Amino acid sequence: MVLLHALGSKSGTWDDFAVRLDRRVLAVDLPGHGDSAHLEKYSLDAMADEVADLLGDRADLVGHSMGGRVAVLLAQRLPGRVRRLVVEDNPPPPDSAKEPLVPTVEPSGPLPFDWRLIDPIMTELRTPDPAWWERLAAITAPTLLISGGPSSHVAHESLERMRGLIPDCRLVTIDGAGHRVHSARPAEFAAVAGEFLGAT
Repeated sequence: MVLLHALGSKSGTWDDFAVRLDRRVLAVDLPGHGDSAHLEKYSLDAMADEVADLLGDRADLVGHSMGGRVAVLLAQRLPGRVRRLVVEDNPPPPDSAKEPLVPTVEPSGPLPFDWRLIDPIMTELRTPDPAWWERLAAITAPTLLISGGPSSHVAHESLERMRGLIPDCRLVTIDGAGHRVHSARPAEFAAVAGEFLGAT
């Protein structure tokens, strides 16, 4: 099982979830985060490239937020190598372009991630991508979408749309959890995801 964290986070965010599972787990520091290498150019595709080799012949894949977008990309690209897919409160591409972000300014102190990744990744997350929606039909893995409910910034309607486009997919809402479901409601998240993955 491969676990992918959110933007600005790191592999340690999955420690509580991992110890609840009766499975071999690999939690990844995505490029530019934690102990991973920094890249000259950041993109979701580049992150997916880095993770692809870790899947082996077949693996379960769990991703939160940005990590969920990376997990979906991998399931779209490599359907035969993703056994089951869990996507936690992933913001899908919007239907229309959003206002440009104010460029980030290099911080004065150290960060647990490369600050240069914020602008390109946030821009990509906020950019419409009709092909991404179309490629959801290519996902063959049974898929579980987990929503944090109305207190999350991720619109429930967009997750419902994803559910309808992925061939074998269900959506579970953990009300009141907000965007960081596995951190805010660890026991409930582990129960739902673990049962789906056959890992508890």
